[in-house]
Amino acid sequence: MTAHTTLPDLPQPFGDAYRADPHGVFTSLRAQGPVHQVALPDGSHAWLVTREADVRAGLADQRLSVDKKHANTGYRGFSLPPALDANLLNLDGEDHLRLRRLVSKAFTPRHVTGLRPRIEAAAGDLADRLAARIAADGRADLVASFAAVLPLMVISDLFAVPEADRAAFSALADRMLAPRRAQDVPEAVAGLHRLLVDLVAVRRGAPGEDLLSALIAARDEEDRLSEDELVSLAFLILLAGSENTRHVISGGVLTLLQHPDQLAAVRSDPALLPGVVEELLRHGHPNQTAIRRFPTEPVEIGGVTVPAGETVLLCLSSAHRDAARYEDPDRFDPGRADTGHLALGNGVHYCLGAPLARLELTVAFETLLRRIPGLALAVQEDGLVWDTSFRSHALRELPVTTTG
Repeated sequence: MTAHTTLPDLPQPFGDAYRADPHGVFTSLRAQGPVHQVALPDGSHAWLVTREADVRAGLADQRLSVDKKHANTGYRGFSLPPALDANLLNLDGEDHLRLRRLVSKAFTPRHVTGLRPRIEAAAGDLADRLAARIAADGRADLVASFAAVLPLMVISDLFAVPEADRAAFSALADRMLAPRRAQDVPEAVAGLHRLLVDLVAVRRGAPGEDLLSALIAARDEEDRLSEDELVSLAFLILLAGSENTRHVISGGVLTLLQHPDQLAAVRSDPALLPGVVEELLRHGHPNQTAIRRFPTEPVEIGGVTVPAGETVLLCLSSAHRDAARYEDPDRFDPGRADTGHLALGNGVHYCLGAPLARLELTVAFETLLRRIPGLALAVQEDGLVWDTSFRSHALRELPVTTTG
């Protein structure tokens, strides 16, 4: 039986009011209680956890599994072909740790620091092109021209994607991350799968010093992962390394433009950027919820017992605006003392690429503010278009211009 026939009276919080003001809806839900069984737009149901303390604990609770084999009802998450589904976001325990260890060296702070010159060069080139488009046309889309491109350039470097394939690689990734038609996502996923399989074959014949070559060596020489795990891991790095970074860059630029005093402060003192990045991750991270979890046994959350096999959605966006944790949580304050946000996770599933994400964001904002000092919105704020779902709240476009 389907969730919407067995549970017809569940609240449906993700409607028009939510699309207009997600934070307002979460504020109301937090006031009503810590955990809510809700209907999702696809007719399935889930348990939505809204308060910071419960979300933080839930992210680290190993009884809340990410493995879909424990799901017996409700929302199961983004569907991928089996050959791409054997990734870290669907695995717990030893399998998760095995794959995590294989790729962790590529994302250590020391290794990531070595990537900085290339990221700075790429960001500088993109910023100059963005400025040239504004000079020629009076305005440009910062998402399409900068925020969506920089993360894909970094991932392409990590995988040593040949120059001849980078345009197709970027186009497919953009189509998957910013679909315009229902068929865009499955078609783009299929195309990326083929591209990654072909890239693995090429790199097997001519290995290099890149991350993909290291994963192939672990597969072929050490037998530490299956072929599907190899390709799935590459796909996950692409997806996770591109989507959130692009949205935090675009949303972060908007937030800074909305707070001219903070913008002026960080322009005059770039040493403030690390604090700005952390506050942007808390205040405006695009992910509304963490990846779905499934209790392996009945679990009490916020005084509510969630049965085994149900779908649990830990609401990051709601947690980040919880006044029980953060003082004046709706205020954008890069100088706040409490920087312990959950945007990069908590517990064993903490974001593997966190050092790289922080570096990319820092370089992106520093470069944009330095190279385009008069950056400004080209439209009124109420003219901005957002892609909003219970999973994400992100700008579709960010039209910008320059002043002065």
